[in-house]
Amino acid sequence: MSQCFFCSQNLKNIDYKDLEILKRFVSGQGKIVDPRYSSTCAKHQRALAQAIKRARYLGLLPFVRR
Repeated sequence: MSQCFFCSQNLKNIDYKDLEILKRFVSGQGKIVDPRYSSTCAKHQRALAQAIKRARYLGLLPFVRR
């Protein structure tokens, strides 16, 4: 199994305003990608999910795609 993206980049926190990183972990339908496919550790998967949900609430990311 490959190493977590955030651990390998040495990122301490995941910012909800950094849409370039968040879009990598959102599927074509707008769903949060499973950690088995995104290869993120549990700690960063929780932080990633919270950041994506925050960005959705503020209108930076869509809830669903057409």
